[in-house]
Amino acid sequence: MKETPQADDEFAGLLIRDNGGFVLQRDDGKRFRLDLLRTPVDAVEKRVIVTGRKLDDGHIEADGVRLATQSQSSAS
Repeated sequence: MKETPQADDEFAGLLIRDNGGFVLQRDDGKRFRLDLLRTPVDAVEKRVIVTGRKLDDGHIEADGVRLATQSQSSAS
């Protein structure tokens, strides 16, 4: 099945290391596996903003990860 990427968006949540990869745990309980080019070691177990595209299979193809400030934590 071909995945249809959506437009770039921002996703806020907690960055978790999981099974050799990374997952974004959002405040609403949804979890998204992240496809990353770089390993965001300094951001693990911290609140982050992920910029990227949500794919049909529940992955986010991430273009970037940055630490979130409190005012940014409410992004989608």
